[in-house]
Amino acid sequence: MEVREKIIIGIDVGSVSVNTAVLERSCRVCDTDYTRHYGQPIETVIKSFEKILDSYDSESIAAVSLTGSAGEIVSELLGASFNNEVITVTKAVGQLYPDIRTIIELGGEDSKYILLNTDRKENKEGIYLKDFAMNAVCAAGTGSFLDQQASRLNINIENEFAELALKSKYPPHVAGRCSVFAKSDMIHLQQIGTPDYDIVAGLCFAVARNFKSTIARGKEIVKPVAFVGGVASNKGVVKAFKEILNLDDENFVIPEYYDCLGAIGAALIAIDEKNSAGFTGLEKIKNYDKTSRIFISNLKKLDLEKSQIVQSRKIDKSILGAEKIDVYLGIDVGSVSTNVILIDKHKNVLASRYLQTAGRPIEAVKRGLKEIGEEIGYKTVVKVQRVRVDT
Repeated sequence: MEVREKIIIGIDVGSVSVNTAVLERSCRVCDTDYTRHYGQPIETVIKSFEKILDSYDSESIAAVSLTGSAGEIVSELLGASFNNEVITVTKAVGQLYPDIRTIIELGGEDSKYILLNTDRKENKEGIYLKDFAMNAVCAAGTGSFLDQQASRLNINIENEFAELALKSKYPPHVAGRCSVFAKSDMIHLQQIGTPDYDIVAGLCFAVARNFKSTIARGKEIVKPVAFVGGVASNKGVVKAFKEILNLDDENFVIPEYYDCLGAIGAALIAIDEKNSAGFTGLEKIKNYDKTSRIFISNLKKLDLEKSQIVQSRKIDKSILGAEKIDVYLGIDVGSVSTNVILIDKHKNVLASRYLQTAGRPIEAVKRGLKEIGEEIGYKTVVKVQRVRVDT
């Protein structure tokens, strides 16, 4: 365990991730960490803090400072200070990157526009802050929006998504103000056979357009611009912002600590305030983590006593003989599933398949046709009389 001069720890507990930063009193950034918490912020804070304690002596911790949408309750459990996330991000960018004039932050469920003072003077709202705007409760156009759509397409958001987006030359229009409308647009694009790389690129441009037309509507975008938050790692979104805002590499900057600036800002504020509360330990937060799991419900236990379970329909294979017969093929391509069924003229089911569409309707249909063809021996016993496709 390394013993150094007194350190200050900043923690940003967001809707998607827990970000930590370790700074010396000289404001030098020693370590940063970005960890997705997958709905378990308290547990992730504990693990992140324990990771820090593996490298630093607990007695060297001069102060702990929190920020983020879920940071206030954690600050109480750690006996630490808490600061608004707009202030902490403004503080970090203003101090570490003095040339920046506008900040665009996209996190898991938050979008922020921040304009910095050109004279770099502090005001009562926070250091360097001149103007700001945030999204409403809806998370459309944020990191969670991209996560959700990537999941629908069965695409890994952390690497594959961005690489696919960069392949697109003509991104289609996808609604960015509402996840429901975006899903409708995506279903339509999938049904007409639009490649995945065009759809994900359309999503990236939807995020950029949504930010410009809602968050930064009527606001001044002063260059240079810093793009921060977890979404800044997505090259597809970076490309979209540059094009939508008409900015080049020189005026659209991805800072080194783009994903942990909230945590850094929290630590910097603690340094300025000469906060010397020290570290009170993890016992309280660990006990909270244990007790918060206790769930007592007064609802009656569900049972299936009056439920009817429909058994799978058995298919009569005796219908299939040596001679070919007329069959009718039905295909239902939905946003979630693709269903393929084959019946004869007497409406007997010969074969059926229920498959996950997974954002690839054409591939799902091909797979369904192949599987039912192999099941009934399509080469010798069946000729398709009519096909009906519903989308």
